[in-house]
Amino acid sequence: MDIALSILFVGTAYGMILYIISVGLSVTMGLLGVANLAHGVFAMAGGYIIFELLHRGLMPFWASLIATALLVGAGSFVIERLLFVRVYKAGELDQVLLSIGLIFVASAVAYFIYGPIARTIAVPEALHGNVQLGWRDFPRYRIFLIALGAVTFLALWIGVERTTFGARVRAAVDNRKMAESIGINTKRLFSVIFVLGSALAGIGGAVGADMIGITPGYPLEQLMYFLIVVSVGGLGTVTGPFFAALLLGIGDSTCKILAPEFGAFFVYVAIFAILLTFPKGLFSRD
Repeated sequence: MDIALSILFVGTAYGMILYIISVGLSVTMGLLGVANLAHGVFAMAGGYIIFELLHRGLMPFWASLIATALLVGAGSFVIERLLFVRVYKAGELDQVLLSIGLIFVASAVAYFIYGPIARTIAVPEALHGNVQLGWRDFPRYRIFLIALGAVTFLALWIGVERTTFGARVRAAVDNRKMAESIGINTKRLFSVIFVLGSALAGIGGAVGADMIGITPGYPLEQLMYFLIVVSVGGLGTVTGPFFAALLLGIGDSTCKILAPEFGAFFVYVAIFAILLTFPKGLFSRD
């Protein structure tokens, strides 16, 4: 029972980090149709930014988290306007080459500044220690990660399913040309979604630095996990990546705790089986 609870708790916390980072990629790929493999760059940037702010004592944790989201969002807007807007109508090969090139450039800059050592964040005093739930103690910061992921999911679900802005997003995802014909400014919508998704990635990279150390290789090393969440959950949704991230987080934790010698072998087998059965993901809008 203790092992099962540990797997469930750690896996859920890890899954929430993956969700916060990956949900933006799911929506942007579903809406923009751009193979943005460089999404992890924004998560890495968020990790390094909050590390600097906390390490230098410039801001407390909560202010640093807000500043991180704003800075990553602003940076992503510049990158989207300067680079990605040029390949929206290009082929997948051009999009992949651009995003992979961005990964290499960002990783090289990070290596030059920080070196190869993984960076983690200083957890705020309010989130130190454990909380007793029943007969077990659970780390307070992991509980915070789970709560943050749940709140993010709820806020995005309400925003996409219950607002006018969400209706425009769904319309553009389902049929971009038809959305444009009824007056939806898809270019502006694309920029807003890209910035929002990147800011969420920055927040995920920042709060997740306690579990996933930030290194220059972060965008490439974690890319596989982000793509698994998106492909299993389905493009253009916020619900699909949530459950896919939970499955991946709990499955990955199960393998690492119960069968570390196999690594993530069983997770990949399960992913292959799911995608063979549901090629467009479990919750595809199609």
